[in-house]
Amino acid sequence: MEEDADGLLLPHNDALVISLNALDFKIKRVLVDPGSSANIIQWRVLEQDKLTGSIILVTKLLTGFNLASVTTRGEILLLTNAEGVMKITLFEVVDCDMGYNIILGRPWLHEMKFVPSTYHQLMKFPIPEGIKQIRGDQPAAREINAISVSNSKGKERTT
Repeated sequence: MEEDADGLLLPHNDALVISLNALDFKIKRVLVDPGSSANIIQWRVLEQDKLTGSIILVTKLLTGFNLASVTTRGEILLLTNAEGVMKITLFEVVDCDMGYNIILGRPWLHEMKFVPSTYHQLMKFPIPEGIKQIRGDQPAAREINAISVSNSKGKERTT
């Protein structure tokens, strides 16, 4: 509904960025990406919590929309908590530059039955008592976008 966009800076072209409870604390800069076929977590996030020993050593090649690839360092199962709904989630572990700590893709979205809206900066999902929602963090999305734009300035374009 249009009132779901109340309080947002409009018009916008922002990604849906949230915070997620995992690893017994709140992780910020979590991208909700319905275009991703994997849930991805940064190696450094696991390193900070001394969880790298829990990584299952299975490597995969993840390929992005531009056909650039990254080899994962393994997989890890983590308990995620979205507004009180707990799920064990499989993450691919990567050690590369990206502005997000976690990318939540279709596997997590479908498991949770989330309906994300980038326009409304909101996700809604069913629970037995009704519908819950998680609001996006529009300022965080804009900050990450500003950093990536500033990092790309000055790079030459080759064709």
